[in-house]
Amino acid sequence: MLQILTLLGALGMFLYGMNLMSAGLQKAAGSKMRGFLTAMTSNPFKGVLTGLGITAVIQSSSATTVMTVGFVNAGLLTLSQAVGVIMGANIGTTVTAWLVSLLGFKADISLFAVPLMAVGFILSLSKRDKRRHISELIIGFSLLFLGLSLMKESVPDLKQTPEVLAFIQNWTSYGFGSVLIFLLFGTVLTLVLQSSSATMALTLIMVNMGWIPFEMGAAMVLGENIGTTITANIAAAVGNPNARRAAMAHTLFNVFGVIWALVLFTPFLKLVGTTITWLGLPNPMDILHSADVAMTADEEMASLYGISMLHTLFNLFNTLILVWFVPLIVKIVCYIIKDKKTAEDDTVKLKFIDAGPLSTAELAIGQARNEVIHFAEISRRNIEHIRQAIAADKDSDFNAARERLVKYEEISDRIEYEIAQFLNALPEDSISEETRTETKRMYKIIGELESLGDSGESISRILARRNSHERTFTLEQKSKLDLMLQAVDKAYGIMIDNLRAEEFSQLGLRMATDCEIEINDMRNNIREEEIRKIEKDGASYLSSVYYLDTLSEIERMGDYIINISQALEE
Repeated sequence: MLQILTLLGALGMFLYGMNLMSAGLQKAAGSKMRGFLTAMTSNPFKGVLTGLGITAVIQSSSATTVMTVGFVNAGLLTLSQAVGVIMGANIGTTVTAWLVSLLGFKADISLFAVPLMAVGFILSLSKRDKRRHISELIIGFSLLFLGLSLMKESVPDLKQTPEVLAFIQNWTSYGFGSVLIFLLFGTVLTLVLQSSSATMALTLIMVNMGWIPFEMGAAMVLGENIGTTITANIAAAVGNPNARRAAMAHTLFNVFGVIWALVLFTPFLKLVGTTITWLGLPNPMDILHSADVAMTADEEMASLYGISMLHTLFNLFNTLILVWFVPLIVKIVCYIIKDKKTAEDDTVKLKFIDAGPLSTAELAIGQARNEVIHFAEISRRNIEHIRQAIAADKDSDFNAARERLVKYEEISDRIEYEIAQFLNALPEDSISEETRTETKRMYKIIGELESLGDSGESISRILARRNSHERTFTLEQKSKLDLMLQAVDKAYGIMIDNLRAEEFSQLGLRMATDCEIEINDMRNNIREEEIRKIEKDGASYLSSVYYLDTLSEIERMGDYIINISQALEE
């Protein structure tokens, strides 16, 4: 029992080390990784290289795939681009198996793990974010291989206690049925651990210790490739249709690969064996696995390298076959997962962050940024509702417009809260200083957008009070208010363009400032003209008061809009 608990603890250390190493790398890379992902996906081949590169760096295909699904959900990647990235992620994840095979078994890297932790601890005391992120990377790397070393030491000794895992060895005597059993075993184990890398490490240990032959280890590897798709499907379950399609494409890709690998199982294993013999090692298919007879050093290396080679060749061949059919894959997943017919009200809900924070916190900021732009676009619709409320001559028309303004004020409150909640869910210790600054900027922007919703509702109250006193605006007053609304709408357009810009532009800020000056000048001229009319005709005073109050509230909307463009500069 103690051995099993130690094994589970060592597995936990391995997984925690991998997560810590991945988080440290993501924070150290920061926005550079976001830019790399969005820039290097112009065609499927570049997408494959992008997915391969990112997964090789962060050592987690699940993280890359979930991140990619999140980016599709956020509109940062198209479905075609995402399919290419996911293919590359499958190749990139094979780097982990080679690291474990080359370092975790051949050399006792755990001897260096504790001294490396000391280095990591010293760096963690630094005041510079970059060094603290590197310290996480070093400590995570150390824990990963220390966990692997403890797993090897804590596995049951089959010579002394053969009954411990006798049931696993019994599974190897059913011919091709055994292949299917171990394929299912690898799938379930990956699903439970939520990490194909951890399952791969366990597979390498089982083959290295002589528990299972090379062929059954190969079947487990195929199962791991199916199990790893479950994580992305879980992440995409509450996402938009394109996010679910990206996860489905990952599943189709891996299931297709497993099918052809099973059909050509024996020839494929022979190819792997031939490749290993080219390295001067025995053919792993010819090695007799037994718990009673220890393997030679060359046989151990051949088994380990054979499993890693099979993992690499499987994903490489699968990508080379399917990369030409990305458009077809996209059509298939679009046919399986159709767009939902949504009511018009659905367009005023969250669009990009309904799948919750990404598992890669450093990259979630792109999702939030797109949601802020979407919020601004929703807010802009208030201009038309205000225009309808001002122009309404009938009570029914005014009440309908006012109802929409009140509704949109409630919507803006809800969206501000939900975006803020999403940003709050990003752990500060998992994001870089640059991203932390951008998060604070977003809090200010969504606050200003919420104030714009309040202005629309305030105008509806002013107009309702005017109506209760049986006052109306003249055609000239309505015309001038409409000119103000046109200027505010123009300011909205410039502000949204500034939000969409990849980098802050002084030109964009200058255009926004010019628009704000134009709104202020227009307000001043209209107000002075109206005051002169009040002095001449006191009978229209009450109508003029409501008119000037409406004018001031529209001008205040311009203030909120310029605040957003200025926040981008800060």
